[in-house]
Amino acid sequence: MAELHFFTGTMDSGKSTLALQTNHNHAARGRVGRIFTAHDRSGVATVSSRLGLTHDAVEVDPGFDFWRYVVDQLTHGSRVDYLVCDEAQFYTAAQVDGLAKVVDELQIDVFCFGILSDFRTQLFEGSRRLVELADRMQVLQVEALCWCGKRATHNARTVGGEMVTEGEQVVVGDVDVEAEVHYEVLCRAHHRRRMTTERARAVSMIAEPLPFR
Repeated sequence: MAELHFFTGTMDSGKSTLALQTNHNHAARGRVGRIFTAHDRSGVATVSSRLGLTHDAVEVDPGFDFWRYVVDQLTHGSRVDYLVCDEAQFYTAAQVDGLAKVVDELQIDVFCFGILSDFRTQLFEGSRRLVELADRMQVLQVEALCWCGKRATHNARTVGGEMVTEGEQVVVGDVDVEAEVHYEVLCRAHHRRRMTTERARAVSMIAEPLPFR
C-alpha cells in the first residue's frame, strides 16, 4: 500500500540530503519518480543539499496542482511510482491534500521533507497539514546544534545582523552570515533571548579555541 511520509527537522538536519538519497534508492531499484521543490536555496528549480548534492526538480508555486500533474503524466503514458517533495513546508494545505489524494487514489508513494516551524516558532501551513495527514512522520536523527552546543530546535532569521521575530513568513535567505537575510538554528533558550552566534560572540560568550603547540 502506498503511503504519505513526512520527514522533518530544523535547518542543517539533512532533509534535502535524505530527499536526494531517497530518490537514488528508489531509482536504483528501477522505480520511476518525480522530484519537487519550492523556494530552494539555490534560487532555481533544483533540490540542493548543503553537502553539494543537487538534482533538477519541478518548482511548486502556489497554484501548482499535484493531482492534475500526476494524472496528466499517467494519461500521456509516463510511469510514476513515487514523488519526492522537498521544502514541503512551503506547500499550501490544498497541495498537501492533493498529495494525499495521489497516495490514496493512485497508490503512488509520496515522500515529503520540510521544516516544521518558521522563525516566529509558528507552524508552516504545509507542515501543519502534513502532520495532520501523513501516514508516517519521522523527526530526522541528525541533530543540528546551537552555537552553545545544545540541540537546536528553532530556526532564527536575522536581517542586517539583527534577529527578527516579525515579518513575512517566506523570505529566501542563506546560512551565510554575510547575507542580508541570514538564517541559523538555535536552542529554545537562545532563540527566546535572541542570542544569535554573532551576538554571543560580540559579548564574548563563545570561547575562542585553545591554541595547540
